[in-house]
Amino acid sequence: MARYTAAVCKQCRREGQKLFLKGEKCYSAKCPYTHREYAPGQHGQGRKKSSEYGIQLRAKQKTRRYYGVLESQFRKYFEMAARQQGMTGENLLKILESRLDNVVYRLGLAHSRAMARQLVRHGHFTVNGIKTDIPSFLVKEGDVVAVTENTSKNDNLKAVFEANSARPVPMWLDADKTNMTAKVIRMPERDEIDLDVAVNLIVELYSK
Repeated sequence: MARYTAAVCKQCRREGQKLFLKGEKCYSAKCPYTHREYAPGQHGQGRKKSSEYGIQLRAKQKTRRYYGVLESQFRKYFEMAARQQGMTGENLLKILESRLDNVVYRLGLAHSRAMARQLVRHGHFTVNGIKTDIPSFLVKEGDVVAVTENTSKNDNLKAVFEANSARPVPMWLDADKTNMTAKVIRMPERDEIDLDVAVNLIVELYSK
């Protein structure tokens, strides 16, 4: 399975802002972006004038990196969103938010989406009582996401869950943090997704 294996912090530097891809490290003094707020590479500190295409491309790349999705899968999500009723950009965000790894992160069960993907791959979660180890699994309204019985007894993972217990859970998820379960009561609205993404630029890019 293809995945990004280079230094994650370079992605933040390339986008010119923190994407909080490393969880706790992003909030500490050890965050590389704090010391080098410029793009990686020998020309990273040079001034660059962005074209219309460049601005649209950066919007798309930043969104991909927020969710940890590769290009082919991101385009697949866009085509799926375009076939649905409503605004394509908002549909795209709803699809990305409904990924199982993102739901695990939103519930505060992982420090970052990358950590959530790893936990899902290792079989620590169930959907409607069935163990699911596919991070890209798309949950739908009425689905119940839960931690497996063995995982709920793991002290290391319990410490992670407790460390994130104060993180607010989105209104579209009905969470029971005591039992480490959550029900998807509806799909999220655009104003409930707290990411700095310009979906209109992504639509313009793919519409060329």
